[in-house]
Amino acid sequence: MTNFISVQLKKASEVDLAKPLCKFIQQSYPGAEAQAEHCRAAEELSRLRKSALGRPLDKHESALETLLRLYLILEVKIFLFHNFQVCVTFTWKDAFDKGSLFGGSAKLALASLGYEKTCVLFNCGALASQIAAEQNLDNDEGLKAAAKHYQFASGAFQHIKDTVLSALNREPTVDISPDTVGTLSLIMLAQAQEVFFLKATRDKMKDGIIAKLANQAADYYGDAYKQCQYKDTLPKYFYFQEVFPVLAAKHCIMQANAEYHQSILAKQQKKFGEEIGRLQHAADLVKTVASRYDEYINVKDLVDKINRALAAAKKDNDFIYHDRVPDLKDLESIGKASLVKSTPVVVPLSQKFTDLFEKMVPLQVQQSVSVYNQRKADLVNRSIAQMREATNLANGVLASLNLPAAIEDVSGDTVPQSILNKSKSVIEQGGIQTIDQLIKDLPELLQRNKEILDESLRLLDEEETTDNDLRTKFKERWQRTPSNELYKPLRAEGANYHNILNKAMQADGQVKERYQTYRDTIALLCKPEAELNAAIPSANPAKTLQGNEVVNVLRTLLANLDEVKKEREQLENDLKSVNFDMTSKFLTALAQDGAINEEAISVTELDRIYGSYTQKVQESLKKQEELLKNIQNAHQDFSKMKQSNNESNLREEVLKNLAVANDNFVELVANLKEGTKFYNELTEILLKFQNKCSDIIFARKTERDELLKDLQQSIAREPSAPSIPLPTYQTKPAASPAPTPAPRTMVGTKPQPPARPPPPVISAASSSSSALAPSGTAAAPAAAPAPAPGASAPAASNAPSQAQGPPYPTYPGYPGYCQMPMPMGYNPYMYGQYNLPYAPSPVYQTPGQPPYPPPQQPGYPFPQQPYYSQQ
Repeated sequence: MTNFISVQLKKASEVDLAKPLCKFIQQSYPGAEAQAEHCRAAEELSRLRKSALGRPLDKHESALETLLRLYLILEVKIFLFHNFQVCVTFTWKDAFDKGSLFGGSAKLALASLGYEKTCVLFNCGALASQIAAEQNLDNDEGLKAAAKHYQFASGAFQHIKDTVLSALNREPTVDISPDTVGTLSLIMLAQAQEVFFLKATRDKMKDGIIAKLANQAADYYGDAYKQCQYKDTLPKYFYFQEVFPVLAAKHCIMQANAEYHQSILAKQQKKFGEEIGRLQHAADLVKTVASRYDEYINVKDLVDKINRALAAAKKDNDFIYHDRVPDLKDLESIGKASLVKSTPVVVPLSQKFTDLFEKMVPLQVQQSVSVYNQRKADLVNRSIAQMREATNLANGVLASLNLPAAIEDVSGDTVPQSILNKSKSVIEQGGIQTIDQLIKDLPELLQRNKEILDESLRLLDEEETTDNDLRTKFKERWQRTPSNELYKPLRAEGANYHNILNKAMQADGQVKERYQTYRDTIALLCKPEAELNAAIPSANPAKTLQGNEVVNVLRTLLANLDEVKKEREQLENDLKSVNFDMTSKFLTALAQDGAINEEAISVTELDRIYGSYTQKVQESLKKQEELLKNIQNAHQDFSKMKQSNNESNLREEVLKNLAVANDNFVELVANLKEGTKFYNELTEILLKFQNKCSDIIFARKTERDELLKDLQQSIAREPSAPSIPLPTYQTKPAASPAPTPAPRTMVGTKPQPPARPPPPVISAASSSSSALAPSGTAAAPAAAPAPAPGASAPAASNAPSQAQGPPYPTYPGYPGYCQMPMPMGYNPYMYGQYNLPYAPSPVYQTPGQPPYPPPQQPGYPFPQQPYYSQQ
């Protein structure tokens, strides 16, 4: 029936986002790795903008995805580049203003990312309308795609209408003004409704439903036409001048379709007069379209269909039904059914969206997240430290009471089960071999870190020494920042690492000393059960305590304490595993308030996230305290009932030592593994520190070389000593004239040619004689003319006695050289310029002929020019 309306794209001027954005990143984000990653993202963003806006786009989904990706990055990170907006000016042309003959099209340049985002979204909606207009509406896939894109375009234009004034803070160009984009949004919505009408017609749905869909589309088109007509700025644009008749025609066509399908429903309901009335109204509508808007829309098929139905209805009514045809105003209004709505612009619009700056947040947010992470780490570490301290306290109390070995050792000659379990655990972890290997690795790791740190500081010392030596040498000329001042932060950082290593060495010494204290006992735990039993002294059996109520109470209390320990281990893992990203919280706060109250937000979130865990920790500590108190009281009763002697006391002491050794083994292994991890992590930090030192030293060396070069050049230009006054006898004029020095030949200089000799006078007789002379003889030259009056005659010795060739210069060690003459047929100087005689002459000279050129030809008005060799 007609082509759908599409919106033209705005054109943007090319902008290089990479350089200013990288500069902003380097100023705002200190980490070298983060800077490199963010700069790569900035370069990708610049390429993405060039791909989306710097070339004509295909009317395809992939082009729309590119535009959407650019828009979403600007939408998501609009607060990230909060301080970046003033660095780049974005220039966009009006999509509808084509300008005049003498003036360019209207455009607006603003240093605002909000303006850039608005214009990109406009192009998203415009391209979506073009893609929808290109769909094949003869199949379901094309109909679905067209409806989807028209609704998205409507939502995009509606979003611009709602946000453009706040995003720009000034009057926008007409194409993105609220009135224009509001009209475009309504047009796109009307076209989406028309697509649903076409699909309903294609699917042969009920005529009542089709009539309602068409009536709603007519309503949308009518509203859009009114908005175009009543806005002062829109009618002057050629684009809307083309759109006006299409909107008016489509309003009439959709209303005619609604009347046509409603007439079919009236016929089904035996309302033949209403059928005719509606068909007459539909015929009038399409007649109006055909007469006024025929050049825009072809409605011939619809006109024929309505006229055929009207003729058939009239014929049947006139001959059969004779039903009264009501007036148009008496017809019931057709209902409306809207199946479309503007797609809201929410993030993410595309499932394929990937945020290039996912790890990049505004500096204010980054600082707030860093402070929050520190608060969280303090809270978690404090809770874990409390639980570990409580666990160590419980183990120490039980070891001092020889529990649970004391209540398990009822026979007096076997190893208690708790000791066997501890021995098994130690053996599974590698025993003393594990500790020996870990202790052996520590000095190597420590030495590696010390070497890296010492090498870094040595580089600084060497460069500082060189700088001081040059400063002493050149004094005030050595104008650059002293190294000792420049390296203060690096030396402070190095001193901090040095202190850390010293503390680590002290901690290593304490661990080794502690290991030596318990090494023998730990080694005893590593032995098989038989050897372990033999190493434990035996004692008299205490079978009288079996089944005693005190023993049962102790076992129950110890079981409860073990349960508390297990719960505590799980609680510690839970505390470590909790992970909550506060970036979104701080970004939201920054977006809403323009500032971040970090303390209030962090305290609230930490209490919400870790409040329940903190309460469980306190409950665990309180429960353990009650259990230990009850265990100590029950053990006192147990000790009173137990028979005591030297053998039993010695056995109990050994069992206590084994329990303590097990606890120390577990703690030593944990400390050594933590130390190994610490040294490995410190190695990475020290390597970065070394790279930092190397970089600054290289920069200083380059600066030093440039400064030395400049100093050397300035020194070379200065006079070596002040001017010395000449003696008086050298300043007086000489008594006798100075002798003329003998001429010297300057080797290597280009010799100057001698003065040109006067032209000879050639008479006719001499010419004829020279012409008749044989080729092996030279004609005598004519006598030189008399000099002009007043001119000095040349010396007699200088006059040539015979015909001479061009004078050639003589060099020291080389005799005069005359180039062999050219053949007559190719030498232009062999003939005169006028009255060429064509006299016979030899082409080549006879061997043995002197190296002189042939005589001058008669009639040649000028003498032969001399030849000078070019050296």
